[in-house]
Amino acid sequence: MKQNQFGKQGWTPERIGNLSNKIYIVTGTTSGTGFEAAKILLSKGARVVMLNRNSQKANKTINTLKQELGDNIDVLNIRMDLAEQSSVKNAAEEVIKTVPKIGALICNAAIAQVPKQTITVDGFESQLGVNHYGNFLLQGLLFPLLDKSKGRIVVVGSMGYNLGIKTIQFDDMNWDKNYSPNAVYSQSKLAQIMCVYELQNRLKEAGKTDVKVYACHPGASSTSLIRTSGSLMTRFIWQLMKVSPLVQSAEKGAYPQLMCATEPNLDQLEFYGPTKRMNTGGPVGAHKLEPHAKDRAIAKRLWEVSEEATGFKWGF
Repeated sequence: MKQNQFGKQGWTPERIGNLSNKIYIVTGTTSGTGFEAAKILLSKGARVVMLNRNSQKANKTINTLKQELGDNIDVLNIRMDLAEQSSVKNAAEEVIKTVPKIGALICNAAIAQVPKQTITVDGFESQLGVNHYGNFLLQGLLFPLLDKSKGRIVVVGSMGYNLGIKTIQFDDMNWDKNYSPNAVYSQSKLAQIMCVYELQNRLKEAGKTDVKVYACHPGASSTSLIRTSGSLMTRFIWQLMKVSPLVQSAEKGAYPQLMCATEPNLDQLEFYGPTKRMNTGGPVGAHKLEPHAKDRAIAKRLWEVSEEATGFKWGF
């Protein structure tokens, strides 16, 4: 096992300095790791633009954050539903109108273990549609502003990337024939992670190295992700697991995305998350990513398929 560059304790938010001139865009902040990430960024003086599909919940979140951190925090919500490409486009337009620069775009929102195959309004299987295509489009639309800002893209993946078929099922992207909640969740997370490293390659080839792109994961964190979209049995098992020592707090689950958004001189080629107990918890740092997640031939094809599916071509 590689030595943690941040020492035995791993990376912690104590390393974050004053962020008063920084702006962060964070998706999925009404609970879990996204909420904790937004809270820590705000506590360091950053301006945070939250992207959430439920405006009512987002307003409650803003009130909670103000109660905890004071009324002077600079936070607002822009409505965005990753399951609808038109909503992603509208939100990206709104972001561009609202902020002059982006320090980092943190793609934290996701759905998981959807019990039955569900198709989005755009015709995508829902987990792939939200976790991969929605984020792929959002990153592409905000890229010009990120490029101008020399900002970062932080993609929150999952160790679930390694639990499925270890490649992309190109012949049936919607899993019409063999839908399985876990296999498709794994597929969506693998797609997200593969596109991080493919984007790095494409930026390098285009001579655009000002935007940094990172992949990380929260480990096993106590969040509402499975509670909100998993089947009854999955939710029951998860409730039991949450009281086990394998599961850490949502705050600790936010550390990897915060590190990737703020820590200077991080190696983009690494994969970041908790480094102990099968990467479910422990000190945060870089750890092994299985080779299939960096298969360039598959990643290139996935990129092309994603551009075609979303009707969006990255402009570089």
